[in-house]
Amino acid sequence: MTPQDDPLSRTFLALADPTRRAILARIAEGAVTVNELVAASHLSQPGISKHLKVLEEAGLIRRERVAKTRPVHLAPEGLQRAATWIDHYRKHWEGAFDRIDALITRLKDEETKNGRQ
Repeated sequence: MTPQDDPLSRTFLALADPTRRAILARIAEGAVTVNELVAASHLSQPGISKHLKVLEEAGLIRRERVAKTRPVHLAPEGLQRAATWIDHYRKHWEGAFDRIDALITRLKDEETKNGRQ
């Protein structure tokens, strides 16, 4: 399976670019048009459009047609897919950290107990 065939890989590839993350942050504030994104950035309209295409293919945004405009909206389900994957590993690491904390506490308790003897 190539990254292009895997939705999660497309999501992370899209999020790997700081410009696309900045675009997502702007869209998260509310729907915007391509022209509004161009005005707020250093990129040209074709440059913004290329980034939007990657974000749309990753399922992170959606576009609609309203009269003559095409507002861009955040597609939360795309980010949820990544968050779910990350959450699985977050739980693993939190469990590992909890076990380390318990070991440190036990070792300190033993040190204190042995120091008093």
